[in-house]
Amino acid sequence: MYTTLVLDHFRNPRNGGVVPDASASGRAWNEGCGDEVQLSLRLEGGRVAEARFLAQGCLASIACASRLTELVRGLSPGEALRLDRAALAAALGGLPPASQHAAQLALDALRAALAGAPGAPP
Repeated sequence: MYTTLVLDHFRNPRNGGVVPDASASGRAWNEGCGDEVQLSLRLEGGRVAEARFLAQGCLASIACASRLTELVRGLSPGEALRLDRAALAAALGGLPPASQHAAQLALDALRAALAGAPGAPP
């Protein structure tokens, strides 16, 4: 049902926790299933230098938040905002249809973090 990469990010999440002195942070919550993702970012030189997450929820939500922290590192806020659900799911080797909401949840936390962040597009 889940790819090896999804399972690996669930079992061995990358970049867990909160960025000290974060430049930006955001939270997203799925009221349908109760999953929650909080994302914190440190921006340097107009790029994401560090990204960390806290998550409560299903296997897919934790895996998506973990993988997203890897994907956004080095991107400008504008580039990060162009990531979409299909790109995040593909970066995990795919997600079952019933788990697509997890990718959207992680991206919603990213958008919340970048709303008003230094260098973020209006």
